[in-house]
Amino acid sequence: MSDRPRLGVSACLLGEPVRYNAGHKRDDWLVDVLGLLVEWVAVCPEVEAGFGTPRETMHLVRTGAGGVALLTTETARDVTTMMRRFADGRIDELALANLDGYVFKADSPSCGVEGVPLIVSEPLSGDLAAGDVSTGSGLFAAALMSRLPDLPIADERRLADPDARRHFVERVFAHHRARSTDPS
Repeated sequence: MSDRPRLGVSACLLGEPVRYNAGHKRDDWLVDVLGLLVEWVAVCPEVEAGFGTPRETMHLVRTGAGGVALLTTETARDVTTMMRRFADGRIDELALANLDGYVFKADSPSCGVEGVPLIVSEPLSGDLAAGDVSTGSGLFAAALMSRLPDLPIADERRLADPDARRHFVERVFAHHRARSTDPS
């Protein structure tokens, strides 16, 4: 076992050119500060699921009966099944990878933790009509949080707040200590 905590991370935050436009969203604090203290496990769900780089942008659509679909923006190709199949397998691997936390890319239709726009495709009960926007989590992030509910989770936007950053790091190191002393 490593003496440093292991954190899953959206690969674009480490500077890897995996975004839809072959760019990245390198986060200096994650790489230059936290990166000195942890071991990263980089994941890009879109690239690893086979969508390639560069690729068409994607968005989430809320469907009838509370479902969520992942569609490409221009061609409306439904890639939900591909993403869910990838997520199931990759999260199985991550569950065995001794992670102590995860840092996601905010607002991503696959990695967003919260506040990801969900376009309503059909009128829903309540106040939402077709074309309205609600919010939710990205497909990969939601699946990981469901499978590993005790894992400390954050996104880079939340970690911009010094108090949230400190709290997250404390939780990560506490998780690592608890895992390190667990005899099982």
